Amino acid sequence: MFYYDFKGLKLSALGYGGMRLPVSDSKGRVVDENETARLIEHAYKSGVNYFDTAFFYHAGNSERVMGKVLSQFPRETWYLADKMPGNFIEIVDGKIVMDIEFMGMKHTFNTAQEVFEHQLSNAGVDYFDFYMLHNVSESTYELYTDEKIGMVDYLLAEKKRGRIRHLGFSTHGRYETIEKFLEKYDCFEFVMMQLNYLDWTLQEAGKKYGIITKHNIPVFVMEPVRGGKLANLKGDELSALTKQRPSDSAAKWAFRYLQSLPNVGVVISGMSNMEQVVENIEIFDKSSPLSTVEKEILKDLVGNMASFVPCTTCRYCCDACPKELDIPLLIATYNEAVNEFGWYIGDIMGTLSDEEKPSACIACSACSPKCPQDIDIPDVLSKFDTLLKSK
Repeated sequence: MFYYDFKGLKLSALGYGGMRLPVSDSKGRVVDENETARLIEHAYKSGVNYFDTAFFYHAGNSERVMGKVLSQFPRETWYLADKMPGNFIEIVDGKIVMDIEFMGMKHTFNTAQEVFEHQLSNAGVDYFDFYMLHNVSESTYELYTDEKIGMVDYLLAEKKRGRIRHLGFSTHGRYETIEKFLEKYDCFEFVMMQLNYLDWTLQEAGKKYGIITKHNIPVFVMEPVRGGKLANLKGDELSALTKQRPSDSAAKWAFRYLQSLPNVGVVISGMSNMEQVVENIEIFDKSSPLSTVEKEILKDLVGNMASFVPCTTCRYCCDACPKELDIPLLIATYNEAVNEFGWYIGDIMGTLSDEEKPSACIACSACSPKCPQDIDIPDVLSKFDTLLKSK
């Protein structure tokens, strides 16, 4: 296992994610504790020391089980990361409200402190080594920046008390939102984002990575194999890789891609079985960045895997639009939605008014002549509107 130097700590380059633990029910809420213990113990003894969980993973059982398993080892030898679940918190009359029911109980939280105390107790720890605002995005920006609620101030106070050792945030937000957030706050020490060779373009992860890097903040990675998609290539997609490196799995290509990015720190993988644990540990035995030729192979592969409307975000179209639509945003979201309609599509669209959605396009075609890429913009927006209405 090779390690990443973070503020004097040696963090395993491979982190263990607690979102996809082995389960014994169809809804993914009941964690198979014996099998999970077997996997985490093997990972720990093989050099993994960074473990990531969150409030809602496996209906609260991820925090509980990961903390329980890790407690058998000396506390100073492992690092636990958790998150403030802002994406499930509402603002009502200027105060936060979160009513949830899991683990056989109903919970009501009205302050960030109540949530944080619950998490510490659930995980059975006195402090979190790494703690994040969960998913800084268009839907959570108001909560996290509300000065009266003071979420960031509260977490900084907990850091001062020593109950948070390092503060960061995770994000599925647009790069503009990430940049605005980092311009507002200079207290975050790391950012966890979805990053892989497909999303570098598909989710504009390259732009997000660039903004975070510009602020001299290390990137921790989630979804390195995109929920298993990039680890389970078949047919021509897989043969393009095995032709170059016959003994390497598709997953290894995905991880080596991330090892090629200089500002990537810990790569968190949600490992559900021993085969994945063993393979990933072998891949992270040493750093093995891609060669120039291999990067080109992946670039060609992405072109074959996904279709993109080639918008370059020049925004010339926006100046011509009588409805003042944010056309680059809509096209970027369409590119993602047409390839895989993830939950974050609804998250993005939920922040837009009816006047800002693709349905507001009147197909006047004033935008298209302004586009250097010759995109038929009204046609794209019509297709996006149809796609949204079908979901």
